[in-house]
Amino acid sequence: MKTELERQVEALGPERCLFPSSGEPIDEIVQQLESINPIPHPLSRNHLPSLFGNWQLVYASKGTVVTRSFVSIPAIGQAIKIKRVWQQLVAGGTEKISASNNAALDLPLLGEWQLRALGVWTWGMDEQVAKVKFSTFSLQATQPFGLSNWSLPELKIPVLEFLQNEALWTTSYLDSEVRVGRGATGNLFVFRRESLPDVFGKV
Repeated sequence: MKTELERQVEALGPERCLFPSSGEPIDEIVQQLESINPIPHPLSRNHLPSLFGNWQLVYASKGTVVTRSFVSIPAIGQAIKIKRVWQQLVAGGTEKISASNNAALDLPLLGEWQLRALGVWTWGMDEQVAKVKFSTFSLQATQPFGLSNWSLPELKIPVLEFLQNEALWTTSYLDSEVRVGRGATGNLFVFRRESLPDVFGKV
């Protein structure tokens, strides 16, 4: 199933996978994987290490916050190249995970820029669903105007406490290579762990 998932993702293409689309074959494969989820309680203390690390986003059924904004402004969105979207999860204390959502973009004339959202996962008795809240957003020119040997300082924008929205996030599938998350609105996200030579392998 993971081999077929990899094939379908490659057929759709790296950028189309991150924009809203009708990706029914991919959704159906993910549902099959979810039905045999080897780690049904990913937020339990024993399985937390399996969540930590860098995860590349390879598919989003309804797009992402960034790509949905591109769709709403086609003239700008078509000119922007998405180089990479990834998430970093690290231990953040008792029943907490520090999360960093990142996107590297190539902007016309402006060069390569990185967007980052920093937040925290918390949870209670349910060891599959976490509450996610982001407290800081940042922007950095990593290769301004195409200059690879130059970068600008990161600009961090804190979010006031009363403006921080809390969302529910379900980790519906997890193994050593692939992770599936579902948002409260039904958006489906497929991640693969970075720095592995064969991320999908075979089930």
